[in-house]
Amino acid sequence: MAGRHAVGHHHVHVPGDSPVHRLAPEAKLVGLGLFVASVALVPPRAVGVYAVDGLVLAAVVAVACLSPRLVASRVAVVAPFVVFALFIPFVADGEQTELLGVSMSVDGLWSAGDIVAKALLGATATLLVSATTPLPDLMAGLARLRVPPVMVAIAAFMFRYLDLQVDQLRRMRAAMTARGHDPRWLWQARPVASSAGVLFVRSYERGERIHQAMLARGFTGAMPELEVRRPDRSDWWVAGLPAVVALAATTSALVLS
Repeated sequence: MAGRHAVGHHHVHVPGDSPVHRLAPEAKLVGLGLFVASVALVPPRAVGVYAVDGLVLAAVVAVACLSPRLVASRVAVVAPFVVFALFIPFVADGEQTELLGVSMSVDGLWSAGDIVAKALLGATATLLVSATTPLPDLMAGLARLRVPPVMVAIAAFMFRYLDLQVDQLRRMRAAMTARGHDPRWLWQARPVASSAGVLFVRSYERGERIHQAMLARGFTGAMPELEVRRPDRSDWWVAGLPAVVALAATTSALVLS
C-alpha cells in the first residue's frame, strides 16, 4: 500500500526529469517553507519585492518544464481569496479615490493588492513542489524532517482515498440522475443531503475496515519508509536559492521602508 503505484497523486504530480524534479523532497519542502515565510513578511506596498518573487517563481516554472497554462489553472484555487480581496477597497476607510467612476479607499486598494500577491505567490510555490514531487516522496520527506508519524500517515491516507471518495460520489450522482434527480432545483436539496450522509458513513466504515486490516498485517502507526534519494549539499543550496532571493528582497524592502 505504501508503493508509488498505490497513491492517487496522478492528478497533481506532473512526471518529468527536470532539475527541480530531481531535487530531494525534504530539501524542496524546506525551501518552500522559507519562501512562503519570506513572502508573508513582505511589507505593504512593496511592489518591487512581489515582482522579484514572481520572477523567481517564473524561472522555477521554466526550469521545471511546466506549462504556464497548467500553472495558471491550478493557481485558480486561490480565487476565493481574490474575490474576498476585491471587496476591501469598498469597505476600507481612509483616503478615497475614483476608479472607473467608483469611489474606493486607497489603503483598501493597496491591502487588496498585498493579499492577492501573497496568495498567488504562495499558491504557485506550493503547486510547484506538488507538481514536481510524487506524493510518496513528499511523505518520505516529511518523515525525514521529523514530522510526527501519525500526521504523515493521516496526510498520506487523505490524499490516497480522496480519489476513491470522488469516484464514489460520481457514481452516486450518476445513479441519482438515472432516477430523475436534477440538482438545479431547490427541492432536490434533500437527496443531496442524504447522499452526503451516506457517503460519510461509507467512508467511516471503509476507514475502520482498512485500519483493522492494516493492524492485522503489523501496522504500528507509521508508514514504511520508501527508498527515496537522500539530499546532498547541492540539493539544499538549489532548493533554498529561491527562498534566499526572496528573503533578500524582503529584507531590503524592510530596511528601506
